[in-house]
This record gives sequence, structure tokens and C-alpha cells, in this order.
Amino acid sequence: MSAKFQELINSERPVLVDFFATWCGPCKVQSSVLTTVKENVGHLARIVKIDIDQHPAIASEYGVRGVPTLAVFKEGKLLYKESGVHDVNRLTELLNKYA
Repeated sequence: MSAKFQELINSERPVLVDFFATWCGPCKVQSSVLTTVKENVGHLARIVKIDIDQHPAIASEYGVRGVPTLAVFKEGKLLYKESGVHDVNRLTELLNKYA
């Protein structure tokens, strides 16, 4: 997964990574927000979900200490990372800014 993840974040389009866990209540809220964000940004950005319990090495590599944690990558560079639930407008603006 790590090689595939590296390939994914090396994209020229911004990639929003949602580090989540199935047992996390706020993660479920964030997931529904991301559905709307995807509709707003369309093909300008990609949204990917990474389950920290299934991929702990990736979560550890990027310093994910709590969930949900959202990170934006572009061309392999980490441009943004913050924990907590984010709203639709903030994420849409963020992705449009990096697109």
C-alpha cells in the first residue's frame, strides 16, 4: 500500500486524504461532508480515505495522532494537515486553492 499511496499523492491534482477509523463517530460525519465536497470540486481534486487500523504504517508516517485527520498532498508534498471535522466550505476552498 505504501508504494501505491506514494504514487497517489504524487499526482498533479490535489489529493485530500481522510485518515479515519470505522469506530470513530466524528469520522462518519466527516465522510458525509466529503461527499458534498467531491460534488463541489469535481475533477479538480481527488478524495481518498485511509483506514488507520488497516494501514497504521501510513498513518504513523504522516504523524496522524487522532481521527479524523485530513491532509492535502500535491506532487508528493504535504500542503495541509489538520485533525477534527471540517466543514464543506472550508474544504472546498482549500482544494480549489491548491488545484
